[in-house]
Amino acid sequence: NQNAWRRRGSPGKMISMVSVSAAAQDVLIYLVGDSAVHLCVEGVACMTVQELGRSVREALHIPDSAQDAFAFWLCSPLLELQLKPKHQPYKLCRQWQDLLYRFTEASEDNISQDEPCLQYRRNVFFPRTKELQIEDEGVLRLLYEEAKENVLEGRYPCDPEHWLRLGALSCALDLEHGIDIHKAASAIREKKLSSFLPGHVIGSSGGLFSALRGKGGRQAELEQSLLEEYQAVCKSATSNSQSIPTYFLRQYLSTCHTLPYYGCAFFSGEIDKPPQGILQRGGRKTVSVGISLEGVYVIDVKEKHVLLGLRYCELSWDHSYPEGEGDSHILWLEFDGEEAGTPVNKLLKIYSKQAELMNGLIEFCVELRAMGDAAATGTDGELSPSQQGGQRGKLRRQSSVVCSRVHSLSTISYVDDGKEIKRLKPKRAASFFSRQPPPPPPAYSAVQVTESLEQG
Repeated sequence: NQNAWRRRGSPGKMISMVSVSAAAQDVLIYLVGDSAVHLCVEGVACMTVQELGRSVREALHIPDSAQDAFAFWLCSPLLELQLKPKHQPYKLCRQWQDLLYRFTEASEDNISQDEPCLQYRRNVFFPRTKELQIEDEGVLRLLYEEAKENVLEGRYPCDPEHWLRLGALSCALDLEHGIDIHKAASAIREKKLSSFLPGHVIGSSGGLFSALRGKGGRQAELEQSLLEEYQAVCKSATSNSQSIPTYFLRQYLSTCHTLPYYGCAFFSGEIDKPPQGILQRGGRKTVSVGISLEGVYVIDVKEKHVLLGLRYCELSWDHSYPEGEGDSHILWLEFDGEEAGTPVNKLLKIYSKQAELMNGLIEFCVELRAMGDAAATGTDGELSPSQQGGQRGKLRRQSSVVCSRVHSLSTISYVDDGKEIKRLKPKRAASFFSRQPPPPPPAYSAVQVTESLEQG
């Protein structure tokens, strides 16, 4: 329905946009969680994101110091796009099916039934360092709600010490501060563990919680661990000078900042599985690709752990278009590795119709970092030899879910002369740090294609 914006998963919550020529229209802008901002605006059919943003910030009482923390997104189960200030959300909604055909593998039936909602959430280009400077409790709570949803849904893979602490901080925010352990236990059972801990952790049948204990035993052990951590975080709050909710919100976000993919925009894709035998092909594995100002992270959707994490100083990349019918768009990631003690370059192929979007976002993030480094050093874009780096850093493998598992990837390896790889010349992040005048402020163009799809 091109005349409606609908919230994901809530078919009954529809905002009619039929009478777009009327003087004023009711519009709902959804926040992460269960709330929304209700606005009555004029000329909604041609209103830009920048114009709409002023009304939303006023309604939410967001201070000017935090106005860049959030952005508008068009979201559905099939695609998520952060909008630019000049975009007109209503027109992009009318182009949604064209975007789905271009950037997803969804079936025609699913595309015809899919409708986006307009969501106000964290800006992928907002630096973490600035987030730590935010003092407004309302802004912190908006960021917390989004981070919490990403943790619970497994979009942010966590080690046990992380998800347990985050769950305890959520308990402290949701429950009355300082209540005795018995009341806290009752409240947690009433709200259910899924309100505080990731679903895949609660349903896990192995690893930390042995399958021999059964589901009931795992639940009881999780509850007990959560209660103990809840008591610890409540005790730590008594010695701080901030308000109790602000303290817990800051602690939650600070813990999330230790996860390298916090604040990423996420894209769907597939990678090759390693061959299982001499005559067997490995098939493909579904992955989520997170891209932020910090780097690129390839996450196993099923196992909830990082397969490959690369900062931009460790990364080269390229995007190739399909060469023939049945071929895929590919995002190529190149990084340093070794084979039998010999230094090699490794290439990972990510098959995705969203490779074009990923390529544009990586390029923009690298440009932003180049400009930020130039401003910080006062060198007009010129970096010292030590900053330019030469070789990218080596990757380390550990047991943590946030560390790369290069050994489990099916990659193409080649030596430095690259004779075996002729058609691909990956763009290197370092090329943006070469001696040249600083570029003008860039304009993110990940969804620029939509401007040519429909102009009215």
